[in-house]
Amino acid sequence: MSFLRRLFGSSSGGETAASSVAVAKEIEHKGFLIQATPYKAEGGQYQTCGVVSKEIDGVMKEHRFIRADRFAALDDAVDISLKKGQQLVDEQGDRIFN
Repeated sequence: MSFLRRLFGSSSGGETAASSVAVAKEIEHKGFLIQATPYKAEGGQYQTCGVVSKEIDGVMKEHRFIRADRFAALDDAVDISLKKGQQLVDEQGDRIFN
């Protein structure tokens, strides 16, 4: 269990580390909002993480993603998080929310 806790992160409020991090940067891509939310992981590196969202039929849909990529610099993690979000949108479009 401790392995899973470290993998997904944990805070005292029961949230994952990824869900408790502020948005570092956001962009719009093909009608989707992509937010980079990298967080500091073990070893002081930043974990690639983000949120892809879009309003569909009046309902805001969200897809959170975390990748294994880690970077020493926050700016690098932000850039890769945004690129991963764009890649998800390009490959899956609205299906990302299914």
